[in-house]
Amino acid sequence: MLFAAFCIEIETEKPVKNKERRPGPKRTAGTAGKPAQGGAPKQKSFSPRPEGRPARTAPGGESRSVARSSEVPEVEQRPLTVRTGERPPERVPVILESTGAGDFHLIDSGNGEKLEQYGPYRIVRPEAQALWPKGLPAHVWEKADAIFTGDTDEDGMGRWRFPREALGETWPLSLLGIDFLGRFTSFRHVGVFPEQIVHWSWVKQQVEAAGRPLKVLNLFGYTGVASLVAAAAGAEVTHVDASKKAIGWARENQSLGRLDKLPIRWICEDAMKFIQREERRGNRYDIILTDPPKFGRGPNGEVWHLFEHLPLMLDICRELLSPKAHGLVLTAYSIRASFYSIHELMRETMRGRGGVVESGELVIREAGLDGKTPGRALSTSLFSRWVPK
Repeated sequence: MLFAAFCIEIETEKPVKNKERRPGPKRTAGTAGKPAQGGAPKQKSFSPRPEGRPARTAPGGESRSVARSSEVPEVEQRPLTVRTGERPPERVPVILESTGAGDFHLIDSGNGEKLEQYGPYRIVRPEAQALWPKGLPAHVWEKADAIFTGDTDEDGMGRWRFPREALGETWPLSLLGIDFLGRFTSFRHVGVFPEQIVHWSWVKQQVEAAGRPLKVLNLFGYTGVASLVAAAAGAEVTHVDASKKAIGWARENQSLGRLDKLPIRWICEDAMKFIQREERRGNRYDIILTDPPKFGRGPNGEVWHLFEHLPLMLDICRELLSPKAHGLVLTAYSIRASFYSIHELMRETMRGRGGVVESGELVIREAGLDGKTPGRALSTSLFSRWVPK
C-alpha cells in the first residue's frame, strides 16, 4: 500500500468572521504537524522523497530555517489571561517509565545509538542521549533489519539501509490493542513515538473509568495512535494536525484496524488557529493532549516557536477544559531545558483551578532480546500533566 496514492477526505474548519476575533496584538505564530514521509524502496538503501516536514525537530518541526516574520501570514491572537488564585500543588520529579508494549520494545542502546524491536523488524537509529557503551555484543546489532544512516541531527534527513534484504515501505504494528502502519521515513521516525505509551495508557484508563463518553482533544496528533486508543476506549476524539500526509496516515491506521465507525474528527489545521476558534465557540474537552514542536510551520506558512508561543497555547487549552476535566497533558521533545521550565509554566497556567501538576521525564527501559530483561533507562521527553486531584 503506497502512502502517496492514498486519497482521503479531510475535515477542515470554516474561516471565522473578523467580528468574532478577540482584540489583541498581531503576532506571527503557527503550528506544524508531524507529517508522514517516505517513498517505496527500490533497492536495499533508499532516501524517501522529502515531501512535507520532518516528524520531529522536536515533534512536527521544520528542517529548513524558519522564515522571517515578513514572509509568513500574521495570525491574530488574544492576549494572555491574567491568572489569580493559588498555584496547584506539585508532584516532582515524576519519572514515567515504559519497557515497551505490544509490538515494540527497546532491545539495547549505547554509543549514540539504540536498537529497537518494531514488530518483526530489528531497527537501529541514532540516539544522542545513549552516552554509555552498548550492553549487547556486536553480533546482535549486526542482525538489524534496518539502519538509519545520514544526518544525526533530529531534524536531519537521511536514508535507510537494509543489510539483510530489501523491505517494503510499510508494515503492520500493534500497541495497546490498536493496529497501525509502521513506515520508514526520511527523518528516522517510523510512525509512532513509544515514549508516549504511558500517556496513552493513562488516557485509556481515564476514558474507561469515566462512566460517560469523554471528549478528547489531541493536538499535533501525527499518525493517530493516541486518538485511536482513546476512541476505542469510548471517547469522542478531535484529532488536529497541520500535515495532510499525517492525517492521511492516521486515516490509513483507522481503516487498518477496522475502526472507521469510531467517533473521531480528523482536522487538518494549524493547531493554534483551531484552539482559538474552539475557545470563541465555547467548545470544551475533558482531556487535552498536546505535543508541540520546538520549531514548526503551519499549512499556510505560519511559524511556531515553542518558547515564545507555548504560554499562550497552554492558556487557551486551560479555557478549553470542561468543568469536570480529567487532565491536560503536555510533552516536550528534544528541547534544551529542564522539566521545571514547563512544570512552572503549567502551574502558573492552572492557578485557581485546583488539582495537581506532576512533571518530569518519560523514559524507556531496555528490555533485552526477549523483551523481558530490564536494563538501562533511556530518557526521551519532558512532560507536565495537570490532573484534577
